[in-house]
Amino acid sequence: MKAIVTGGAGFIGSHLAELLIRSGHEVRVIDNLTSGNLRNLREIADHPRFTFHQADIRDVEALRPLFRDPDWVFHLAGLADIVPSIEKPVQYFHTNVSGTLNVLECARAADVKRFLYAASSSSYGIPDRYPTPETAPIQPQYPYALTKYMGEELVMHWEQLYHIPSVSLRLFNVYGPRSRTSGAYGAVFGVFLSQKLRGKPFTVVGDGTQSRDFTYVTDVAAAFLAAAESDISGEAMNVGSGGHYSVNKLVELLGGDVQYIPKRPGEPDCTFADTRKIEALLGWKPSASFEQGVQNMLDVIEDWADAPVWDPQSIEEATSDWFKYLGAR
Repeated sequence: MKAIVTGGAGFIGSHLAELLIRSGHEVRVIDNLTSGNLRNLREIADHPRFTFHQADIRDVEALRPLFRDPDWVFHLAGLADIVPSIEKPVQYFHTNVSGTLNVLECARAADVKRFLYAASSSSYGIPDRYPTPETAPIQPQYPYALTKYMGEELVMHWEQLYHIPSVSLRLFNVYGPRSRTSGAYGAVFGVFLSQKLRGKPFTVVGDGTQSRDFTYVTDVAAAFLAAAESDISGEAMNVGSGGHYSVNKLVELLGGDVQYIPKRPGEPDCTFADTRKIEALLGWKPSASFEQGVQNMLDVIEDWADAPVWDPQSIEEATSDWFKYLGAR
């Protein structure tokens, strides 16, 4: 198949691009390199079935000529992280919502066979049920979560109205090699690995008993491929690890001293995906254990050599708007 991967130079997208190449497909990556990096694609950069195009999904005129007869479109491009979305909601709307509309319209004009969307489990907000099924209420707590869900709604509407076979995958706490190493304060793995590399204590939020459904990136890539190869359409499905693990457990596996910082408003104490739907419809199951996944991260810890080193003071400054807006409710 001829596959387009938007955001393909990013963390998840680059692993997906590699899997597609290994599976015999032709891959066209579209990325504006805002958060993606060409070094993520070095393993396939010279492959004859791979091409890269630098373009922004907000620029529909730049996108149109790149959608030359694709069979599959994997839409992973977008802005992530909580705090920047609170600070720049308009930018997040333009990228995650309007950008998704542009990609959908280009896919519709190209008459694609399959459209796969990277949604976010953050759209569930603070669930009242664990493991959390796809039928749980959508209650986003901040603009990132809201705009990712609005993108999913667009995908599902275009599927119904314009008959674009589509699947939305709601991803839970994806981790693994190539996760972002710079920029805004965000995912716990990047923060902790940078701290460990420099012998600094891990800044654990609250008491560390909060747990997350840490899902390994290659399992996520496999879920996207399974969705593309299926004939399922019009469905949103959770992609999780089959378990959930405390931040204290992560610290134990990484090894190091701990420094506790205040618990944050608007964050769930637990994320835990009910994955029965994707297992039933796609036959997909996660294969990577949490322990092995963490060890894989430690094996490439030098990749975090240029990442910012966060401490309680810099975290407090970076998350001030988080507490200002989410804590006021």
